[in-house]
Amino acid sequence: MTTEPHNKKIVVIGAGWAGLGATYHLAKQGYDVTLLEAGAYPGGLVAGWKTPGGRSVEAGIHGFWYPYKNIFSLINELEINPFTNWTRSSQYSPAGLEVESPIFQKQPLLPTPLGTFIYTQFKRLPLIDRLSALPLLYTLIDFDNSDSAWRRYDKVTARELFKQFGVSARLYKDSFEPMLLVGLFAPGEQCSAAAALGMLYYFILAHQPNFDVVWCRGTVGEKIFRPWVEQIEKIGGKVLTNRRVSDLIVDNKNRATGVVCGEEIFDADAVIFAVGISGMQKILSGSPTLQKRQEFRNLNNLSAVDVLATRLWFDRKIDIPLPSNACFGFDNTTGWTFFDLNAIHDEYRDEPGTVIEADFYHANQFLPLSNEEIVPIVQQYLASCVPGFREAKVIDSSVIRLSKAVTHFFPGSYQYMLPAKTSFANVFMSGDWIVSRHGSWSQEKAYVTGLEAANLVIEQFKLGSKAEILPIEPDEPHIQLAKTFNQWTRDLAKSLLPNFWLP
Repeated sequence: MTTEPHNKKIVVIGAGWAGLGATYHLAKQGYDVTLLEAGAYPGGLVAGWKTPGGRSVEAGIHGFWYPYKNIFSLINELEINPFTNWTRSSQYSPAGLEVESPIFQKQPLLPTPLGTFIYTQFKRLPLIDRLSALPLLYTLIDFDNSDSAWRRYDKVTARELFKQFGVSARLYKDSFEPMLLVGLFAPGEQCSAAAALGMLYYFILAHQPNFDVVWCRGTVGEKIFRPWVEQIEKIGGKVLTNRRVSDLIVDNKNRATGVVCGEEIFDADAVIFAVGISGMQKILSGSPTLQKRQEFRNLNNLSAVDVLATRLWFDRKIDIPLPSNACFGFDNTTGWTFFDLNAIHDEYRDEPGTVIEADFYHANQFLPLSNEEIVPIVQQYLASCVPGFREAKVIDSSVIRLSKAVTHFFPGSYQYMLPAKTSFANVFMSGDWIVSRHGSWSQEKAYVTGLEAANLVIEQFKLGSKAEILPIEPDEPHIQLAKTFNQWTRDLAKSLLPNFWLP
């Protein structure tokens, strides 16, 4: 395959992890790539910007977890150094500190999931409740991220699954529900069991260090996306902002030949969509071409979750034990996190006061409130966790409302999600909600699916070299053995009871 420049025009829609990943690799392979972003900044939901007063803000804080091999490889290739060291984290409820997590890779390595179970420091949750999770381990063996596994578990709620397998009410309330609220952004009764199992396994249970995390030392937009876009433009890619796609032009051979943005038309030999669910639904609503295809019309059945991102500047230094913290029990259906930006962001290390980012997920009830109503609520919640916030004064604040911002993996949603290939011969999909067998989640999944879409373009035109996609770390031998045995018994049962076995 050649990597020489050629005249194949690729249009990528959406400048988040997926879109930038696809654009960067295709530009390196000599394609004429144009990346269209509806917003004013590349980066999608993780783009940062400045307030009128010159302070940095962004649409929530995003962690970079130990198994993000492909993103870490990209960072090395770009020769940038945007991350903190590995950090410890904690969980709070209105009663106070509930859990502290160590840096798991620094602990003696134990067979999964023993390390996670033993080294996580629960302050209040009794051992008997933690032991009630043992039967649930079967589902983590049974769920292998295959299409059949997704279809088996997707129509069951996470809450129903945990109850069926004997998880105690307290363990669910104090441990699993908080994980769902900040990992899948919704309460357990609104989350797909398949998505819950995939998320929990990838981030926490597959390998002992998987829960370890680093943070960007500033906004992701400034520290990562800006140098990345500069590199894309340096090698010939075009990144255009404020371009809202409204339709595709398709010929009689079932191929997209152009992308419509208002009065502009961008010629295309192939198109990659790299937008979130809400963005895709907006494009669909104005696109007669996409509306003719059932696979795209079905996207209207998908949904997303509201997010509230707040940043508060306090008038004094406040002693915050750990830089990253998850919180639960303050609202029945809302999870939230808060971060000590003095410890994480370079910009605030010498700040005379304290700077906090507090992000709320499934925040429907907060979005109608005014900023003046929201800020005192956030301070009150912070004071329940760290008493030093009680007497501090807020001297500046930023409140960002993100309606339908993050993917909602609700029960039954899998059947409506699209694979990378569409019914158009040269239109491909990417993003964290696209069906992928890679096994990753969140930002890593978005980036990986961008590379997968780029590889489909290369496969179609036989021009350039495919991106190397690093697989997730293989299961440990005892887990592999358990999964093999489980699949054997499942196949045997199907052969003996073909009329009774559910898919």
